Amino acid sequence: MFSGFKAFILRGNVIELAVAVVVGTAFTALVTSIVTAVITPAIGALFNAETLSTALVVEIPTLSGKPAELLFGAVLAAVLNFLIVAAVVYFALVAPMNFLARRAEAARKAGEPITADEELPTEIELLGEIRDLLARREAGEQGR
Repeated sequence: MFSGFKAFILRGNVIELAVAVVVGTAFTALVTSIVTAVITPAIGALFNAETLSTALVVEIPTLSGKPAELLFGAVLAAVLNFLIVAAVVYFALVAPMNFLARRAEAARKAGEPITADEELPTEIELLGEIRDLLARREAGEQGR
């Protein structure tokens, strides 16, 4: 029973996931701090409010007499927070990993021998291309 648990815990992807959660939590705190300390006051200044949560407030009358408040500013702050996190994750992690994966795939393909399934140009086709390139080059030299 414990050997299965030990194998599960020591598997590489579980440890990587744990590290990702810890780093993600720290990263979220950093982005939240930036949004709270920089972006929220800047947008709040546009609406003449201290924070976004008090910037866009709509009060709805209720039967109890105490109005209900819809805090659209707080929602806007959460959306900004999400967009900033998503942008940083995409540009710092996803885009470079996609680039490296494409580059590795191209390098792998470049090192592979040509298979019989791929159609190679015939000698006549290659000679025709060479003739056309030489003709274009000569036409360019005569035009000078």
